[in-house]
Amino acid sequence: MLSSPWNGHHGNRAGEGRVKLKAMPVPLELGLREQNKLDKRQRIRAAARELFSKHGYESATLRQIARRAHVGLGTLFNYAQDKRDLVFLIFNEELAAVTDDALRAVKSHHDLLDQLIGIYKPHYEYFSEHPALSRILLKELTFYSEGKQAAAFQEIRGRLISGIEKAVRIAQEERRILSDENSAIVGRQIFFISSGAIRWWIAGSSPNPRKGLGELRRLLELQLYGLRPVLTTQKTTRVRQKSLSARFPGC
Repeated sequence: MLSSPWNGHHGNRAGEGRVKLKAMPVPLELGLREQNKLDKRQRIRAAARELFSKHGYESATLRQIARRAHVGLGTLFNYAQDKRDLVFLIFNEELAAVTDDALRAVKSHHDLLDQLIGIYKPHYEYFSEHPALSRILLKELTFYSEGKQAAAFQEIRGRLISGIEKAVRIAQEERRILSDENSAIVGRQIFFISSGAIRWWIAGSSPNPRKGLGELRRLLELQLYGLRPVLTTQKTTRVRQKSLSARFPGC
């Protein structure tokens, strides 16, 4: 769907080696119309990127962006319903390609922790190249479920979470991790921890991807290996009894 990369260098190799079907001729009028729509979309993306970077998300206006893109304000609303939507118009194609890179990285490692770091390495590298815009994106994606670009974003995020869940499930099946917790819950927890780590990291004045990934590794190690508390059986029993007494006085 969104095969264009964050910056356009990934192709679709799914059909290589297969017999190529002859494409149906596209009417010239339709081709020109679609090309015109694509051109407007790209001009709006470029204008929004430029003005958000220059003036900030709060100060840049839709009218300024439309003027910079040489389109009418009504035309702009055909592509994005508000400023938040414009942020995802800028990022969705690029997020899709970074997610493709991330999910391919899973196959390059056997250890689950290395797989998870491989998944997030492309994200850290991309966000570090565009810190100001990335801060806007990471702020605005919270509760982003409505808008012309929302469905595409939800699909991209869903693929990322599914990829994490699959890595966990395979590690369970191969007994590389022994927890029998539902892989969807584990995957979601990993996603939550990683999302928080990225926000913490990108808020810095000069986010370094290597340092950010190092901090993420420590957080994920803590999740995978735990705090390993030393509790004797008797102490564990006393803690549980105390907890029950507090919840159910008089029992």
